[in-house]
Amino acid sequence: MAAATIALIEGDGIGKEVVPEGVKVVEAAARAFGFDLKWDRLDWGCDHHARLGRMMPQDGLDRIAGHDAIFLGAIGWPTVSDVESLWTLLMPIRRNFQQYVNLRPVRLFEGVSSPLANPGSIDFYIVRENNEGEYSEVGGRMFPGTDQEMVIQDTVMTRFGCDRVMTFAFELARKRKRKLTSATKSNGIIHTMPYWDERFRAVAKNFPDVATEQYHIDILTAHFVHRPSSFDVVVAGNLFGDILSDLGPAVTGTIGIAPSGNINPERRFPSMFEPVHGSAPDIAGRNIANPIGQIWSGAMMLEHLGAKEAAQAIVTAIERVLASGENLTRDMGGTASTVAIGQAIADAVSVHPAEARRHG
Repeated sequence: MAAATIALIEGDGIGKEVVPEGVKVVEAAARAFGFDLKWDRLDWGCDHHARLGRMMPQDGLDRIAGHDAIFLGAIGWPTVSDVESLWTLLMPIRRNFQQYVNLRPVRLFEGVSSPLANPGSIDFYIVRENNEGEYSEVGGRMFPGTDQEMVIQDTVMTRFGCDRVMTFAFELARKRKRKLTSATKSNGIIHTMPYWDERFRAVAKNFPDVATEQYHIDILTAHFVHRPSSFDVVVAGNLFGDILSDLGPAVTGTIGIAPSGNINPERRFPSMFEPVHGSAPDIAGRNIANPIGQIWSGAMMLEHLGAKEAAQAIVTAIERVLASGENLTRDMGGTASTVAIGQAIADAVSVHPAEARRHG
């Protein structure tokens, strides 16, 4: 693919500040490597909700179903409940477009300080099941406001759902260090977690060249802190994956630079790329938000679209800027502005495309 149409949703809060920097860097890389991008700008989010009572138009999914990807900023604002903003924008996109893989790289860059005394070389991926599991809509509330009030939330796991996300994780591990770790809790959750383990063992038979291990989620979080450099690819269900994919970036120094991709591997629908951080209303509009998570998400988007050299150029530029120590945002101990960081990375992309080719 030498061209792509991208649905661009800045969203809320600092999303409006970091997305323009992400676009700036992605466009710089695309130009350097002859990749054409067309942006379809959409004003969806809490401002849209304030005007029209909805996070996106009623036909929103139809409007972007034919796009090649979605580039999303942060969603959420104090005037709209988190349940409303999540379940009427993000969840419909992730589920209707079968973005069943949430992919999050975890990497410690030169120039970034880990909170760990001896972190080692941290470079692994978390593959989170993104469409079912604990975040199902099955359940309800009975007898509200009485002493008999009862709330039920059901976890849903299917063979189809488990096998497809595990297969993706095995294939990713096969391209890397050939090691896959599964997160479970089968000693305490009697039905769903033993089933997850069964499907993991079954899918593993198709990948005899990939070493496997599994840990209960409680000790796995401890291992993330004690020896994060020992991991290659980690696969987990929706809830455990959500927790681990925040803990991972935390041990690398800051969640502010963490990217993510909501992937439809079969490419029947557009995949969506967004930073891990939230909309941060407390610092919105001050030009101090860290844009690297958004920028790195842009690199993931380009790689997914087939522009691998352009994607590597962005990662190389991030490495260069972070290693220089001259352009650090406040959450990394510096004073650089959002715009300054974005421009520094865009400049690094433009100046060094040949080096990116060598790295690719």
